[in-house]
Amino acid sequence: MSSPRRLVVRRLGLVEYEDGLRLMQTLARKREQGEGEDVLLLLEHPPVLTLGRSANRENILLGPEELAARGVDVFETDRGGDVTYHGPGQLVGYPIFDLKPDRKDVRRYVSGLEEAIIRTLADYGIEAGRIPKWTGVWVGDEDNPNAVKVCAIGVHIRKWITTHGFALNVRPDLRHFGMIVPCGIQERGVSSISELLGRPVELDEVAEKVAAKFGEVFEAELEVRGMDMETISVAVLRPSPEGPMALVLDRRPDQGGFPQIVTGKIKPGERPIEAARRELLEETGLVADVRSLDYVHAFGMREAPFFVREHAFAAFVPEDARVEPNPDEHVGARWLPLEEAIAEIPFRGLVRALRLAAALGV
Repeated sequence: MSSPRRLVVRRLGLVEYEDGLRLMQTLARKREQGEGEDVLLLLEHPPVLTLGRSANRENILLGPEELAARGVDVFETDRGGDVTYHGPGQLVGYPIFDLKPDRKDVRRYVSGLEEAIIRTLADYGIEAGRIPKWTGVWVGDEDNPNAVKVCAIGVHIRKWITTHGFALNVRPDLRHFGMIVPCGIQERGVSSISELLGRPVELDEVAEKVAAKFGEVFEAELEVRGMDMETISVAVLRPSPEGPMALVLDRRPDQGGFPQIVTGKIKPGERPIEAARRELLEETGLVADVRSLDYVHAFGMREAPFFVREHAFAAFVPEDARVEPNPDEHVGARWLPLEEAIAEIPFRGLVRALRLAAALGV
């Protein structure tokens, strides 16, 4: 008998949508090149709307200005399906699988995704199933006008490597689905595990069950891996007559050459806030009170990729604060108006940290 496949599971927590997309695509490229292994990424996103290849933009019910005011981004994607909402309280799964040589069947693969979710819901006493004309996992059959979708599914397969995946409603704010016609289906509504049970259910608990069901359905041995590195970021702001100014550090060309805010590794035995204070001093020469932004997110670095969890902080300094950038890491430092700084920073997590810091006030 051949040995079972191995499935690496990464439970990442909160991931900015762009970071998740980039990470998923990096893993898929490695699989196309015959490298890496089957991976299941389990995570949640900040509020975002995504459009599949067959999406009708009229299924987004709010205009761009109102979406922006709510902090909701819109992304076009290469997955199948229409418009979907992702947000806190929803478990998103990105399986990056190589279906070669013996699993090259799109319907079988999608059915496997549905089956893993159906089995997960069964563990909670929720009887779920399929409605043939609509992809996803439903509670209630096709003839039931009160049937509700609990899990949306949209995939992309290139060279038999899978990307995108599923979005399982665990305990999201279901009112947010009012921004769209979910998956373009006007005839039925959406629900969540927590709503169906009448009690709150935690994402971590559901993620563990989902991973186990994927192992069963896809006949794979699970290997759960943690993060490769823990880091911090510090958004440094100072007042000015024109409004808040943000500190932007310019990385050395041999270290990427990109603009960023203060970032750094957490050393063994060091608490995140201690690392934030230390990195602020080492990278800028500044000594300041550091405040947590209650924002922790994950992303992938390098082509490996390298999985990182980052803890975000803010520091507020006086208008005449003197900055001495560390020449080992940066070629210079600039104070920019907040929106100009945001426009230059190429990483979504650092942008969100800046916005959260500004919301605290300088």
